[in-house]
Amino acid sequence: MTTKTLKTNLILDEAAALIREGRLVAFPTETVYGLGANALDALAVRRIYEAKGRPATSPLIVHVSSTAMAKRVVSAWPEAAEKLAARFWPGPLTLVLPKAKRVPDIVTSGLGTVGVRMPAHPLALALIRKCRLPLAGPSANRFTGLSPVTAAQVREGLGAAVDLILDGGPCRVGIESTVVSLAGPVPVLLRPGMVSRGQLEALIGPVAMPGAVTDGVPHESPGQHTKHYAPKARVRLGVPEVASRTAYLWWAVDRPAEFSVRMPKDPDRYAAMLYDTLHRADARGVREIVVEPVPFGSDWDGIRDRLSRASS
Repeated sequence: MTTKTLKTNLILDEAAALIREGRLVAFPTETVYGLGANALDALAVRRIYEAKGRPATSPLIVHVSSTAMAKRVVSAWPEAAEKLAARFWPGPLTLVLPKAKRVPDIVTSGLGTVGVRMPAHPLALALIRKCRLPLAGPSANRFTGLSPVTAAQVREGLGAAVDLILDGGPCRVGIESTVVSLAGPVPVLLRPGMVSRGQLEALIGPVAMPGAVTDGVPHESPGQHTKHYAPKARVRLGVPEVASRTAYLWWAVDRPAEFSVRMPKDPDRYAAMLYDTLHRADARGVREIVVEPVPFGSDWDGIRDRLSRASS
């Protein structure tokens, strides 16, 4: 056993012990860093809400290390779930299903459904396996703020509210998971992400879009509040008018700005860069971040959703 492997195992042992004690551990996933607690411990989950300043109306996603573990936190596992899990797990897709009684109501905002996913990051999976517990794990940041994609951003955003931060390097996908509900007769895309609506429909047929969502009442999925994923600076979609204290994210037409970043034309690469670029703009102290509107198409829906909510 190498020194690096030994050190990783010791840190994972410490993290698992903290989770079993009802404490909070930030951990990397392929999407963003999560703030983890034992999903079956209501008091531990309450600490997540307190650390984030998160309203009780915003449910949490439960992270698992296998489909067998997923089936223990839900009360139904339809054929569509089997197909999607086989294709996209581990990966950035959350399935909303009827919850099992063992899942505390605080996890689901009192609703009868729970979001569950298997992350595609070796440290996340290793932690869940060490704990032998599903982990409730929203993004490791203050509520409505910009999600962290590095361990340093977790420290800056939450600081002493976290008992331990597992550093797994930068997140590969870069924005939060796609969320699809399979709890009703027709699948519903509750939150777009980098698993596109088209990819879902290729496997399970038509996927509906959600109706209007009202802030202040329980939501079926996280990420449905009007304002979300926002940096400290004001975000505006369009073309910058002035260069002073302005950042500009562009992919087609360059404009003068204090902090100008050319973003990739490929949606996967764009998503992987987005949050880190917004964090860097905040670190420069810019007052406004202007983002050139991204292309239309289902491959860009998740990115467009995040930018729209950040600019609300």
